[in-house]
Amino acid sequence: MTSPLQNITSAINAYNDAAGGRAPSKVDASPAPSGGSFADLVKGAIEEAKTIGQRSEQLSIAGITERADIAQVVTAVAEAEVTLQTVVTIRDKVLDAYKDIIRMPI
Repeated sequence: MTSPLQNITSAINAYNDAAGGRAPSKVDASPAPSGGSFADLVKGAIEEAKTIGQRSEQLSIAGITERADIAQVVTAVAEAEVTLQTVVTIRDKVLDAYKDIIRMPI
């Protein structure tokens, strides 16, 4: 199964190639193997977001009990926040696309 990160980095690299070098530098990742379905991609992204959220919660609890470095806690919380914002943005885009499809004349 392909990793959502591999698919995202492949998309970023393709955009950079199409932009003719005007875009930021390439992201390093192994190429994504083909054959995965969109449902698998979405499921993998949700699982990744869930894992990041759980890790953030664990580090936050460890930080409260003074068993974790505060820098690790802040980094984990910031990563979880960015992940949640990304998931919400993607959800909004998918809903907008669905609404556009529904409005299309037959």
